[in-house]
Amino acid sequence: MAELVQGTKETSKLERPLSARKPTGPEGAQFEKVIQINRIAKVVKGGKRFHFSALVVVGNGSGCVGYALEKANEVADAIRKALQVARKNTIQVSLRNRTIPYGVVGEYGAARVLLKPAAEGTGVIAGGAVRALCECCGIKDILTKSLGSDNAITALKAALQGLMSLRTESVRLNEGTSVNEGCKARTEKA
Repeated sequence: MAELVQGTKETSKLERPLSARKPTGPEGAQFEKVIQINRIAKVVKGGKRFHFSALVVVGNGSGCVGYALEKANEVADAIRKALQVARKNTIQVSLRNRTIPYGVVGEYGAARVLLKPAAEGTGVIAGGAVRALCECCGIKDILTKSLGSDNAITALKAALQGLMSLRTESVRLNEGTSVNEGCKARTEKA
């Protein structure tokens, strides 16, 4: 599969780690992160049949992010399929400089994720799937807390739902609510 050419080893795209992949896409740099790989076993008459599911997040680092969960018989195929689907299903997230405009709680199933803006230099205070989502989205300073379920898939979907509910300040002013009132209403509801 890989040949030695003038003393260097040449590898295919799937053999290289994701961090070594070159930026792709029309927007320029693309961030690709594999969050979770699950082995699924189906018990049949002759034993067990295994296949794999891959949860990935892609983003351009400036507010555009997408995710996908895909299955295949091999790990590399599952990752490849998930990356293709994630690139097709991207959304735009409202950002203010290096953080989000205001605090929000995202909910999906039993998972709840609290997302709060942070001062410059704080960094990404998040764990697992939410950290990967924030880094791919281009958020540099944010405070998060996962409340409820610790499942990576539902935590990711809850955080994404919270990010999708963010609106720019000009849209909020047109609706007649200030940024602080919207944040208070969301935290009181929680």
